Amino acid sequence: MSAPLRVILAQPRGFCAGVDRAIAIVKQALVKYGAPVYVRHEIVHNKFVVDELKSLGAIFVKELDEVPDGAHTIFSAHGVSDAVEDEAKRRALPYIDAACPLVTKVHREGQNHAAQGEEVILIGHKGHPEVEGTLGRIHGKTHLVATADDVGQLDIAPGASLAYVTQTTLSVDDTRSIIDALMDRFPNIQGPDLKDICYATQNRQQAVRELACSSQRADLLLVIGGKNSSNSNRLREIGADCDVPSYLIDDADALDPAWLDGVATVGVTAGASAPEILVQGVLDRLGELRDTTIEILTGIEENMHFKLPVELRD
Repeated sequence: MSAPLRVILAQPRGFCAGVDRAIAIVKQALVKYGAPVYVRHEIVHNKFVVDELKSLGAIFVKELDEVPDGAHTIFSAHGVSDAVEDEAKRRALPYIDAACPLVTKVHREGQNHAAQGEEVILIGHKGHPEVEGTLGRIHGKTHLVATADDVGQLDIAPGASLAYVTQTTLSVDDTRSIIDALMDRFPNIQGPDLKDICYATQNRQQAVRELACSSQRADLLLVIGGKNSSNSNRLREIGADCDVPSYLIDDADALDPAWLDGVATVGVTAGASAPEILVQGVLDRLGELRDTTIEILTGIEENMHFKLPVELRD
């Protein structure tokens, strides 16, 4: 009789305080104002969460021109540009910005640097909603870099005063290498080291390193999260970088039983926008395929909480 499949759950995993707050904003707005409430872009990058909110009466749109006049509107947790907010004001839409406070902090830092006459370099991925929102909040000359190689391609005049900020959901290791490249080329550049990468992103990445790169080493890593979730993709990449077969899956239905062939230990984690119910579904599916033992990795206990906007507080 073969030994049970050892399943190790990452700690921490799943929802972060910013995601909890954003989802609570939509639900509380539905209670207070009634359905429908319109949400610009996915409130967080997870289909299960979006579908649940749709069932409660949220309507998700790409842009504000899809929102009827006078309809209550919410901006996603990724943050929006000034242009989006200005459009909502112009139309007198009653809106709530559900941007994660840590994203808003990056906006303020970039704005402060620009106000001091500094050119701002944003470390992030082109096209990501958070990056688009951050670029649209900084009023000054900005540059976007995604890799250390991009730093060498920057067209910046000699003697320019520079600062950098970062997307909150990046790989800590990749960001460190980009910051090092910036410091090498621009020794006087100002910036926050890795402090703009959010606590939840860093904690989840460290837990995956424990699962995939240490003595706890798993033979297989399953990351539960949306394909368009930046922080979930980074978790899968960390596992792959440690030479562990690593898969990003939406839910238990995406689990391929063939992945378990020859596997003794499976590491399981979830991105910051993936609810625990999806984790439990994967555990249940693993239990259907093999006898399992489940352990929880010793890790950081998160106790961060963000207040709801004042208009939604009891």
